[in-house]
Amino acid sequence: MVKYSIIIPVYNEESVIRETYTRLKMVMDQTDGSYELLFVNDGSDDDTLKIIKELAYYDGSVKYLDFSRNFGHQIAITAGMDYAAGEAIVIIDADLQDPPELILEMIQKWEDGYDVVYAKRTRRKGETLFKKITAHLFYRLLRAATDIDIPVDTGDFRLIDRKVCNLLVEMRERNRFVRGLVSWVGFKQTAIEYERDERFAGESKYPLKKMMRFSLDGLTSFSYKPLKLASILGFLLSFGSIIGMMFIVYLKLFTELTVTGWSSLLITILFFNGVILIILGLIGEYIGRIYDEVKNRPLYILKDQLRVYERREREKEHANH
Repeated sequence: MVKYSIIIPVYNEESVIRETYTRLKMVMDQTDGSYELLFVNDGSDDDTLKIIKELAYYDGSVKYLDFSRNFGHQIAITAGMDYAAGEAIVIIDADLQDPPELILEMIQKWEDGYDVVYAKRTRRKGETLFKKITAHLFYRLLRAATDIDIPVDTGDFRLIDRKVCNLLVEMRERNRFVRGLVSWVGFKQTAIEYERDERFAGESKYPLKKMMRFSLDGLTSFSYKPLKLASILGFLLSFGSIIGMMFIVYLKLFTELTVTGWSSLLITILFFNGVILIILGLIGEYIGRIYDEVKNRPLYILKDQLRVYERREREKEHANH
């Protein structure tokens, strides 16, 4: 029986994956139970999978899932939870920005009775000022826009109990925001604070475009307040238009002032058209997510995985040599 499952989503991490394995192995060897290191290869096109297979050949604790293509970080985490066998499940990225040594503190909190132990960043090393500011604003905007308590300054690095994992596995929504789902299910949760390190090697897999998409997923998955905001904005603009029309009628009837050009009218039209397009875009985002759900496609497709019987066969082969 596996006590701990470590889920490591990976995408083009050939430069860091061996060091990640080494540090995780050193940490988990200090624990009091059996464990598995479950790597989820999210369609890497470098030697990441090759290295993982080499590690799995010599280490019985290493398992892997290999996607048929890149499905995204949140889906990779979901696949890991689908296949994790442990009583406590830890999610950690492969880039070593989140220190594996913190897992021991998480396990201690779990043994003290907490069902979710998440890591809260007090400092983010090696990131640009723009990234820090936008991340700070996003977490607080998300918290203000939703009705659930999503902790600020936290990522996916966390430990969850088996019962929490089972509930998350049942949630098959497509546009996933895992840290929000973990908060939504509730249970007894606590935080461990830490300073986030720079990447050990390689480049960030979350450029600005992906971060914006991820932020939008977080907002639309747990709040419909943007739609409410669009309605309120529409009423305010309509009210402002009525006041403007009354003012124009007043000028026409009671003053000698006349309209001398079309600039103000053109600016007004462009402004209102822009607001309308923004509102339509918000509605479109929600409709697009409904469209994704009704198609009912699988969240991911596995090209390969290290199964139990394959593990036994490889162990026999290794023993014969």
